[in-house]
Amino acid sequence: MNEPKVAVITGASSGIGAAVARSLAAEGFRLILGARRMDKLRAVGEPIDADCRFLDVTSDASVVEFCKSIGTAHVLVNNAGGALGLDSIEDAQEVDWQRMYDTNVMGLMRVTKALLPALETANPGHVVNIGSIAGREPYPGGAGYNAAKFAVKAITQVMRMEWLGRPIRVTEIAPGLVETEFSLVRFKGDSERADRVYSGLEPLTADDVAEAVCWAVTRPSHVNIDEIVLKPLAQASATMVSRKQV
Repeated sequence: MNEPKVAVITGASSGIGAAVARSLAAEGFRLILGARRMDKLRAVGEPIDADCRFLDVTSDASVVEFCKSIGTAHVLVNNAGGALGLDSIEDAQEVDWQRMYDTNVMGLMRVTKALLPALETANPGHVVNIGSIAGREPYPGGAGYNAAKFAVKAITQVMRMEWLGRPIRVTEIAPGLVETEFSLVRFKGDSERADRVYSGLEPLTADDVAEAVCWAVTRPSHVNIDEIVLKPLAQASATMVSRKQV
């Protein structure tokens, strides 16, 4: 009997990360989940028999401790990240920009670099980076988050180039509007403002994105899905949506 494949997921305590964990568990993967909120992480991981570990992707020491003892990793899902604020450049909050860069960009680099030997051992390994349409379409108020997600897109493309010929697949999943904690975090707990983001339309769910991740990582080993961009039917671009009157 073959040993189950191992999937490592960052930012797995809620939203897309949690949905991906459940989806890959259903496909028979053994899961190693990381997040800062251990109570929420255990609530996700324990029902699917996952290995739940504290992880702060902004800390070198935390990443080293998290990755310790992971001998082989077939899949790494770099999901940790998110947006903070919707301020103009003129009103930009430096602390918010720094946090977005540290999580979305530097965190992705730290975890991927630390797990690269484990991914290569899997033959093939697979890195899945959770991007965003914000990494393709800038919009007013989004400069800090746009910059971080444009970086994710660029890093993903460079991974493909640098690892060409090595047994590692690379995919970016770039969703549009997904109803998770994303907007609540972005607007720092302002639930009314967060709810308005999804008002009058049917957004994607975390499960929709998880299904895309699951499909990409379960293709035959010679197939690399470079990128998947998915948006709700009611969204044509980062700034164009159709809302029903409510």
